[in-house]
Amino acid sequence: MVKHTFKCTAKFTGGYNGVGTIENKHLKSQISIPEEMNGPDIGTNPDEMLMSAAVTCFTITLSSYFEKNNLHIEVDHVDATASISVDKGLQTYESISYNVYLKSLEDDVQEVNIPKLKRIIDKAENNCMITKALKGNVTVTIESILLDDITI
Repeated sequence: MVKHTFKCTAKFTGGYNGVGTIENKHLKSQISIPEEMNGPDIGTNPDEMLMSAAVTCFTITLSSYFEKNNLHIEVDHVDATASISVDKGLQTYESISYNVYLKSLEDDVQEVNIPKLKRIIDKAENNCMITKALKGNVTVTIESILLDDITI
């Protein structure tokens, strides 16, 4: 078994309306509570970072599965939306949903095996390590898939 280790340093002062920083090997950002939660909205926040980690993992996994399965498809982009509820002061990260935009590299989009494509997309979403870490706590769904601007 191979084990990978990643490190991050977070600094934060000033309480609820404070500002801090996070820094790791390839990312450095200011952090604060978002405007939607009545914070100062400076830099990024944990809610955005969790959503960003999930969509990044899914997108990279999906692209690698297309390559591994010889599907001549590229991920154009994936839009993600997170939903956080607040009930009696308790915040709950409920869900992350994706809208997936793909480009066919085939001469004719009709040559794409759509059932296989959908299976690969579901497999990528289920096997992404961030999605696996969220299972049982945050619902992750694919809302739509567009291939060359055609909903499949």
